[in-house]
Amino acid sequence: MIPRELPARGEPALPPWIREKKIRLADLHEMKARMRRGSLSTVCEEARCPNRTECFERKTATFLIAGDVCTRACGFCHVTSGRPAPLDPEEPAQLVEAANEMGIRHVVVTSVDRDDLADGGSAHWAAVVGALKEDDAVRTVEALTPDFQGVADQIDRVADAGPDVYNHNVETVPRLYGTVRPKSDFERSVALLARVKDRHPAMTTKSGLMLGLGETDDEVLDLFRALRAGGVDVVTVGQYLRPSAWNLPVVEYATPARFAALERQGMQIGFTAVFAGPFVRSSYRAEEFLRK
Repeated sequence: MIPRELPARGEPALPPWIREKKIRLADLHEMKARMRRGSLSTVCEEARCPNRTECFERKTATFLIAGDVCTRACGFCHVTSGRPAPLDPEEPAQLVEAANEMGIRHVVVTSVDRDDLADGGSAHWAAVVGALKEDDAVRTVEALTPDFQGVADQIDRVADAGPDVYNHNVETVPRLYGTVRPKSDFERSVALLARVKDRHPAMTTKSGLMLGLGETDDEVLDLFRALRAGGVDVVTVGQYLRPSAWNLPVVEYATPARFAALERQGMQIGFTAVFAGPFVRSSYRAEEFLRK
């Protein structure tokens, strides 16, 4: 959701490059109706993504599997936290059906954290990726996973299912983890990505972060270097937009010039691609990013 015109106490005013983004809620109806028929969720809706109108109009979406209740409560995230419902064994088949009906050729899949499950939901993840890859449709699959608490066999189970892209977001710089991602660990996330790359060298690995939570450019560049040392190929950098009054406030709005500079510096560090901008999200136009 785009923040309201009047900023919350302590928040900076919305700059023009943020205000110009419009969300036409009526245009979401067709895609949302299709999701409801299949009992599916999208992170586009649950996280109130500012790009959801555009993506739904393009008949693309990031599917949210393993329920819509998360066992963690990150300060930036709008997804409900609490006790999740049991996994739906029909979800892999439902997702394949929806992807085929919608004509999606690059499917992005993500999930809530399922720390309540012994395997972190990794077997369900593998079933979803496997079903998408085994279907007759010619498509690529991007897995945007949680950290599985760093458990090696859970990470391997998903990577071995064969997604074309393995994506795991670090979200912010290490100094801010205690506030932004209190149940996560930066080094654990980087180790996950490095493990996937070591195990599957040809697989594209990807990560993403947000600006506007109080990080410095030097911290962002150190984060870039850590990701690149872990074998990460692609990085996305977007602006944090407060989805509700319950979430962390925006500290600052990064300028387009700052995004452009970080994109250049990231490429100099050695990534295959860096995509940076106020409305860039880890799965925004993912198929286009993969082609590039």
